[in-house]
Amino acid sequence: MTIVQLEYLVAVDTYRSFVVAAEKCFVTQPTLSMQIQKLEENLGVKLFDRSRQPVTPTEIGIDIINQARILLAESEKIKEIISDRQKELSGELKVGIIPTVSPYILPKILSGFIGKYPQVKLIVWEQTTEQIIQQLKLGMIDCGILSTPLHESSLTEIPVFYENFVAYASKHSKLYKKKSISPDDIDMEEIWVLNEGHCMREQVLNICQRRKSTQGFQHFEYNTGSVETLKRMVDQNNGATILPELALTDLSDKQLDRVRYFKSPEPAREISVVIPRNHLKRRMIEALKNEILDFVPKRMKTKKKKDVMEF
Repeated sequence: MTIVQLEYLVAVDTYRSFVVAAEKCFVTQPTLSMQIQKLEENLGVKLFDRSRQPVTPTEIGIDIINQARILLAESEKIKEIISDRQKELSGELKVGIIPTVSPYILPKILSGFIGKYPQVKLIVWEQTTEQIIQQLKLGMIDCGILSTPLHESSLTEIPVFYENFVAYASKHSKLYKKKSISPDDIDMEEIWVLNEGHCMREQVLNICQRRKSTQGFQHFEYNTGSVETLKRMVDQNNGATILPELALTDLSDKQLDRVRYFKSPEPAREISVVIPRNHLKRRMIEALKNEILDFVPKRMKTKKKKDVMEF
């Protein structure tokens, strides 16, 4: 049994295809298949049911693959010990980040991070919470930047900041006429929200459901995954929407006039760096977290007087 065989084993389980796994491992498909077969012969068990498409692990294969992931993670710690002894951080850091955070964080911290750590290659995927959780569990990424709590026992959450939600209203909205608002002021028939699959949608619904009465969700049939699109819908089609506070950074004075803050305790979301329990690349992840902390305003570093929304 070799580390390479375990890597091929995990790759086939991850991609459920010998062909794709071989591509990801930069070897030919016959080479990968031969090594998996040798591993099966050595262990005396079948690890995959090749008659099914996509390829699926056998019952005993599932247990062995889970153990293989642990062994591979432990073997990577040897490299990490060497890296920790070196003064300069180096290597790849694979990060998943949700699209309602990415455009307001990454452009602000990217040049600073690269400048401080030129030997680190930052690889970022913008994905939904569900996709990031799955990739963290499979070991395909090193950390995620997303809204928490997730209630996932296999993952560790490191809260970084607490971002308030605000209302963004057209001049025809009832919210525009108020200096500050509460959930009871929200008219659900005029609110634009993100489509399903985005955690911020559920958090906004949780804010709105704190009304004393309920109404129909007229605009929920409009599907968008972009906070920027929500702002434009308000600008051009009236109504209102709920935005994360960092989305206000690049607004014009005219647009800022449309922003209304909630009364205390203000609804907010918790943004965390999320890592697997047996995580690697501690120094690189810590460096990324600190870069985010250096960027966010001081008031966002505490959840005092904030009502953190779950989803």
